[in-house]
Amino acid sequence: MGGSRKKYVIPGQVVTTGPFRPVDNVILDGDRIIATAAGMSEIFENEVRVVPFSGKYRPRIDDLVIGKVVSHTSSAWELDINAAYVGFLPAQDVFGRDFSSHADDLTEKLAKGDLVAARVANFDRTRDPLMTIGDRDLGKIDGGQMVSIAPGKISRLIGKKGSMIQAIEEGTGTAITVGQNGRVVIDGDSPDGLLKAKKAVRMIDEQSYGYDLADRVREMLR
Repeated sequence: MGGSRKKYVIPGQVVTTGPFRPVDNVILDGDRIIATAAGMSEIFENEVRVVPFSGKYRPRIDDLVIGKVVSHTSSAWELDINAAYVGFLPAQDVFGRDFSSHADDLTEKLAKGDLVAARVANFDRTRDPLMTIGDRDLGKIDGGQMVSIAPGKISRLIGKKGSMIQAIEEGTGTAITVGQNGRVVIDGDSPDGLLKAKKAVRMIDEQSYGYDLADRVREMLR
């Protein structure tokens, strides 16, 4: 079993060897874990991932994303999901089975510039991803302030079992919606809490490769 806990890697470089589970931006080749992106590798317990330095979001089925309405056809909205692809949200998903492209006006539900919390329902790289808001707590986002960070750093923002994002919410009195596509919406009644939460999110984006990140964020919140 080899490899360090954290190190800078480039595509094709062996991160480590041994009985680890490849998570993000790495592949398994025999007993070797190989990086597929340039960034900082992380080995935690039995998992290995690479946090990319930059790059667009890569859609994955069931991911929660925050999309921005950019246009619409007669039967679907087109969402900017911070990816190389456009997300398509079917009108029937919002209006229901009785939707009529002749009778219903899509702009009554979602207009250009609106933010939407949605999940990736289907994606196979041969066509743009299909989105859905059929699950609980999904749909139009009516309030809050959006902060954008590198999609590869979302796992650091969430933390192990949600520990980091929970600490930020409790320390600032805010509610935070995190999209796997690097978009974060922060909502709360206190201007000071909103400011502090945004500062914490940006700190994680800018300093995610350093050690003791959780301790530094909690110290800042105090």
